[in-house]
Amino acid sequence: MTTPLPALPCYLNGEYTALPDARISVMDRGFIFGDGIYEVVPAYGGRPFRFAEHMARLDRSLAELRMRNPLSRPEWLETATKLIANLSAFTGAAAENTDQLVYIQITRGVALRDHVMPTDITPTVFAMASVMKPPSAKDRTQGVACVTADDFRWQKAHIKTTSLLGAVFARQISADTGATETVMFRDGFLSEAAASNVWVVKGGVVMGPPRDHLVLEGIRYGLIEQLCRDAGVPFELRRVTRAEVLAADELLLSSATKEVLPVTTLDGRPVGNGQPGPIYALLHAGYQAAKLKP
Repeated sequence: MTTPLPALPCYLNGEYTALPDARISVMDRGFIFGDGIYEVVPAYGGRPFRFAEHMARLDRSLAELRMRNPLSRPEWLETATKLIANLSAFTGAAAENTDQLVYIQITRGVALRDHVMPTDITPTVFAMASVMKPPSAKDRTQGVACVTADDFRWQKAHIKTTSLLGAVFARQISADTGATETVMFRDGFLSEAAASNVWVVKGGVVMGPPRDHLVLEGIRYGLIEQLCRDAGVPFELRRVTRAEVLAADELLLSSATKEVLPVTTLDGRPVGNGQPGPIYALLHAGYQAAKLKP
C-alpha cells in the first residue's frame, strides 16, 4: 500500500505545483545513477538562513560534477522565498512563526542510460518546502545517544550528492539500536556522522576534522567557528583520533535540522559526565541568537 504524498508546495523545472503532481522521466540520471546534487536550507522567521553559504556549496558540488548552475543566485532566492510563502499558506501558519526547510536538487537531466556524462542535456531542477522538526526539548536538555562505525563510504564525501546509499546504510546502523546518529571513523580518524558533522570538545577547545574530500563541509562548519570566536572558545580543524573522540569532555552534532545537539552517550558509554556541557550551552545560545538576525 502506497502512502499518499502530502500536497506540499514544490518547484519543478520552472513551474510551481503540489508535490503529488510533480513528475520526472524514469530516464532522469538522478533516478538511474544518483547523478545530481542537493542542498537543504533552513528558514527561520520566513528567511532562508545563511543562504549565501548554501549557494556557495551548491556551486562547489555542481563544479565537481561538471554541471552548470541552472539558476542565478537571485532566482534561487526568489524560488526559496516563494516556496516558504506557499508552505505558510498551505499550513495556515505564518512564516515568521514556523521554522522551515527548503530542499533543492539538481540532476544532470534526462538521457538514454550511459555511464559517460552527457554534455548536451537540460538539468532537472527541483525544490520543495517542508516544516522543520527541530530537536526536542528532552534531546537538548539530556543529550542524545550515538554509535560508532567505520566510514565505508566513497572518498568524495565533500560533494553533497544525491548518491546517498552509503549514508543510508550508516544511518541505519544507529536506527537499528535506537540511537540518533552514527559517528564514523576512517583509518582511525574521525570523519563525520551519517547526516551530521561531529565536534569534539576537550579542555575547552572545540575540534573538528579538516575541510577535505573525506568530509562534507556542513554550512555549520563556518557557523560553529564563528560562534566559537564570538564566545571566546578555541577552535581547531585537524585530524582527530578515535581515542580523542572516546575521551571527549563533550561531543556535539551539527546539521541543518539538528542545529547544534549534544551527544551524551556513545556506544552505550557516557560522554564526559553524561550531561550536556558548558560549551554546548554557549554554542546553542549563540546559534539561537544567530537565527534571529536578518
